[in-house]
Amino acid sequence: MADFSDLKALFINCTLKASHQGESHTERLMRNSMAIMDANGVTVDYLRAADHRIAHGIMPDMREHGAERDDWPDIFWPKVRDANILVLGTPIWLGEESSFCRMIIERLYAHSSQQNERGQGVFYGKAGGCVVTGNEDGIKHVAMTCLYALQHVGYVIPPQADCGWIGEAGPGASYGDDGAGYDNDFTKRNTTFMSWNLMHMATLLADAGGFPVGGNQPGKWSEGERFDHPEISA
Repeated sequence: MADFSDLKALFINCTLKASHQGESHTERLMRNSMAIMDANGVTVDYLRAADHRIAHGIMPDMREHGAERDDWPDIFWPKVRDANILVLGTPIWLGEESSFCRMIIERLYAHSSQQNERGQGVFYGKAGGCVVTGNEDGIKHVAMTCLYALQHVGYVIPPQADCGWIGEAGPGASYGDDGAGYDNDFTKRNTTFMSWNLMHMATLLADAGGFPVGGNQPGKWSEGERFDHPEISA
């Protein structure tokens, strides 16, 4: 069995509720994945986006662009930057991820021009996944959006990197209400597989010193290196 004790995982819950406003159904499901990673030696950190004043925008520090307050820099340095694994958790609202989830994705995108020590994107060498809850259909759609965004900014997405639970269509129980969803084997299986696949992928990347270098360094491209792209004349 692999040793995961050097890994760090960050779980960001994008519920619309701040902690003082009540329990989060999304957190209930995220806690299962967190428990699996914690049981295997991963250092796990967790935060609710709604507990922080995160400014809207796509710059690393929006205080430099007119925002009165922006907690994102303190979240990024070092929580996001140092995490080998990032898991976004979101409820479904009108078939989409929450507005907080979209905001976090936008703030991750703000760092897309930054580079790691190997001259690649700053998120290269990290693994990403997502947890989705709701009481109507849409888990796969929301996962598709979140996982696409994570890989676009540089995260590596392992196989089966999402999990979720939904109740029947219409008003009804959300995850954990009177035990709803706790006995759902499909959700338990996917949560478990996602957690292990994220740990395995993060370990593979860490053992390799990050994502392989070659044909993926923006700085060298700017200097004129074309990494075997064919010359095409008009």
